[in-house]
Amino acid sequence: MKYDMIALDVDGTLLTDDHELTAGTIEAVRAAASGGAEIVLCTGRGPAITIPILDQMGLAGTVITHNGAATVDSASREVITQFSFTQDRIQACLAYCRERGIHYDLNTAFELYIEAHAVPEAEEMYGHYGASPIRLKPGALPEGELVKMCLFGSLEAIDEIQRDHELWAGDMQYIRSGDNFLDVMHPQASKGTALRELSRKRGIDPERIMAIGNYYNDIAMLQLAGMGIAMDNSPDEVKASADVVTLSNGEEGVKHALMTYLY
Repeated sequence: MKYDMIALDVDGTLLTDDHELTAGTIEAVRAAASGGAEIVLCTGRGPAITIPILDQMGLAGTVITHNGAATVDSASREVITQFSFTQDRIQACLAYCRERGIHYDLNTAFELYIEAHAVPEAEEMYGHYGASPIRLKPGALPEGELVKMCLFGSLEAIDEIQRDHELWAGDMQYIRSGDNFLDVMHPQASKGTALRELSRKRGIDPERIMAIGNYYNDIAMLQLAGMGIAMDNSPDEVKASADVVTLSNGEEGVKHALMTYLY
């Protein structure tokens, strides 16, 4: 095989739009793992709703979660690397969201927190992803340091929030992880940074990494990897950041990419 590590985005890449793994995709990923490549899921999800996908493929290993803010061993649940921040750094963002009724959640490496009365659209979204948020009293905050604050809303609402970034961002990084999501994170956190650190620990040259993704939060890892592959369902900017484009997530694009470029 040409590559020792394969970094796979989850939503819009590994999974279909119905959030399902196809039999063909599972077979191709397992074959790559059997051949000696380390499979690393790289996602905006938290570990609780990422590790079951690895389990479904019959694999274990490392998952890069929260867009690179927390890298976790799937078996031991040990945090390998983490880019955390204190709550005082998001006070402007919290105030902005509360004043405008914008739904948000707060994430530690393993836990997801929301205020007690989430909007119905957010409740439906958490159910869709299989997430189980911990409910806080209105105005309350979780204890300890955070790895991500995620803002949720319609496409139009998130577009407007992004345009207003000077009002709430402060010194924090923000990245679009989906049409309906805007993630606020530590300035150094990214899938690319986490993947570089993991490859350093493994003694793997980035040129020996294949990365496959479909959205803006995948650009850093696509550019890091020796072979960066964008899904056909990616925005044009993401495709431009990749070396090649594979089929869409509805056409088993991950399987096609592995069979075409891995061996």
